[in-house]
Amino acid sequence: MRSAPTPKPSIQRTDHQTQPPGSPRAAAPLAGLDGVPWSDIQDSTGSAAAIPRLLRKVARGDAETARAALGDLRKRICQYGFVVEQATAATVPFLWELAQRPQVNCRAQIIQLLKNIADARQWETTATAYPKLLNHRENPVVWERAARQAVRARRDGLERLLAEGDTEITRATTELARTLGD
Repeated sequence: MRSAPTPKPSIQRTDHQTQPPGSPRAAAPLAGLDGVPWSDIQDSTGSAAAIPRLLRKVARGDAETARAALGDLRKRICQYGFVVEQATAATVPFLWELAQRPQVNCRAQIIQLLKNIADARQWETTATAYPKLLNHRENPVVWERAARQAVRARRDGLERLLAEGDTEITRATTELARTLGD
């Protein structure tokens, strides 16, 4: 049961700047992660406070560790592949960042997760049948729309991913681009 009010987590990264490759800022993955009030927002398990730890494991872990962390993260922010949570929109910019980093082991799976988030319409569909859902203090329809908007806001990274030689990444990126209408 969720009890936290529905703040509107920002989808804007305050730390994201265009830096030359090799600069110290560009080399530090997930630099703005601690600036998000994770303990104040909810994922499918309750507090989203564990999300930074999972993102760091995805960023720095070996293949097995990264995939396991991404699996746990998926359950928290896009349960069943189509139910997004309050913390999803705040997580999306970091997923985009990880998808762009060649050293991350599970990039194709991250791109697939972004596609699932972009496809999510579970709460909107439910609200069509039960409009009272929109009157709740916690409005999951707003979460869903914010999450989709967060995926769309970073779609300028698609071209770079499509240009990579990895067929798994290219396939996942093509599916995401199709979902986004690009």
